[in-house]
Amino acid sequence: MSTCKNSQTSLKKRSMRSVRFFSVLLLALIGVFIIDQNIKKIFLEGYRYYGDCIDLTLVFNKGVAFSMFAFLEEKLKYIQLFFITGVFAYLVYLKKFCYAFPGGILLGAAISNLYDRFVHGGVVDMVYWHCGFDFAVFNFADVMIDVAVAWLLLLNVKPALCKAS
Repeated sequence: MSTCKNSQTSLKKRSMRSVRFFSVLLLALIGVFIIDQNIKKIFLEGYRYYGDCIDLTLVFNKGVAFSMFAFLEEKLKYIQLFFITGVFAYLVYLKKFCYAFPGGILLGAAISNLYDRFVHGGVVDMVYWHCGFDFAVFNFADVMIDVAVAWLLLLNVKPALCKAS
């Protein structure tokens, strides 16, 4: 009788961990997606700013970072969809709670940029740094992808930061 009770308790704990993991992942994903799309909407409606070091201007990026792979045209969004699905599957496979928030940030940003490709024909970028050197035009989602990747790398380099869950 006690083994059955222990088994039920263990199953309940695992179920609660899964709910917690997916709740954090989805909230981070949805939050980043909404913030990014609202920022992009401001620029799609015509907002512009030109400064000495930073311009805020609308650009549709047909490639990925620094417009690489733009030659893939329509195929690029399906390749990205494949990679996003792979990242999601890997996070589900790991199901480590410490990966939920950075994973959600990464997926939300990636999905937001992918959404742009389907709706606008390219990623909506707007931040252009040109102080001392010209840098690629980027957006909030790009910054969030960088933050999430750095966070995930840190968790892998310092496994003590990530307790098994």
